[in-house]
Amino acid sequence: MTVVALQKTALPATEAAVAPLTVAEYFAGIGLFRMGLELAGWRVIYANDWSAERAQIYGGFFGDSYPVQDIFSVAGEDVPAATLATCSFPCIDLSLAGKRKGINGEHSGAFWGFCDILKKQGRHAPLIVLLENVTGWLSSNGGEDFYEAARSLNDLGYACDVFMLNARCFVPQSRPRLFLVGVKGAHRAVDWPLVASRSERLLPPALRQLMMGNQRIRWAFLDIPEPPQYKTAGFSSDIAEKLPPEDSRWWPKWKVDKHLAMMPPPHLAMVTDLSRRKTDSFRTFFRRRRTEGQRAEVRSDDIAGCLRTAVGGSGKQFMVVAGRNAIRMRTLTVREYARLQGVPDRFPIMAKSERQSLNAFGDAVCVPVVAWIAKKVLPPLAAQIYR
Repeated sequence: MTVVALQKTALPATEAAVAPLTVAEYFAGIGLFRMGLELAGWRVIYANDWSAERAQIYGGFFGDSYPVQDIFSVAGEDVPAATLATCSFPCIDLSLAGKRKGINGEHSGAFWGFCDILKKQGRHAPLIVLLENVTGWLSSNGGEDFYEAARSLNDLGYACDVFMLNARCFVPQSRPRLFLVGVKGAHRAVDWPLVASRSERLLPPALRQLMMGNQRIRWAFLDIPEPPQYKTAGFSSDIAEKLPPEDSRWWPKWKVDKHLAMMPPPHLAMVTDLSRRKTDSFRTFFRRRRTEGQRAEVRSDDIAGCLRTAVGGSGKQFMVVAGRNAIRMRTLTVREYARLQGVPDRFPIMAKSERQSLNAFGDAVCVPVVAWIAKKVLPPLAAQIYR
């Protein structure tokens, strides 16, 4: 297997003129990738997405938005030269919760529009690309979808590295995501054990096996530090809005009783025990379809589950508050979704509906995850390229 590491390279004059730490942001959504990048000093000079609803939220955050446009209709010559291109392409066809049509599916196939733009840009293409998607990308079509994507970047001149990062390192939400970095430039071979020595939090067994099993991919070794330890609490204290009991968003008793009846016995016993305590405990839960019927499954810790798009009742995440001989339930609020994605309360959320907002945040990246990558992984690459 050939594993490569970036080293100093002479750039063509057109590329050397590009300002460092500039970004072209594809599949920009509501702008959480931009929010994280800006925390690390990167500057977005181009953004693209197809959703007018998400562009509205994006504009509410930043005061400017992007032209709403399908990626296959973007002309490469219209995209300004940048150091970095980010690509958080649709996960629907890769996700375990989806129909697994793969990277050539109707939605996730938008990845190829991104590749077409890089190809058309030629020598003006970004020197670094950063792709993000769900962990189901690894197993989609037996790993062939990931291989096909990595090889396509190789063909465009990018050597690749890949790692996992869970938002739980930064916020009380369990949200593992896969990040693929592609780097152009002169390279030299390095030892594979340097990459293999990464901890399981960056390189879990399934990813390790995939990397070692795809020796035809041209890999790039990046010096990626260990991320912070996983959070073990914080939903109750840092995320949950303390709504008064009379707030209309609390469910009526009949709906609470219905969901208590849907809980598996161990979950119901846990909630009942919490309700007998003198203080309130906040827990999140999903409605899940099981062989025995629909179940309300409650997390036992003070951490939220992975936010998802709120398509149907099973996509939403709910809260149970138990204590002081009472049990209350409701859907998580839009602000709670935003907090779980690392968005500070000072950012206004402008959207036409709650459903629109929940979908948008459930489909977004986690801000501090992006900020960590932008601070810890990307700057050394840009520094080596431009020095």
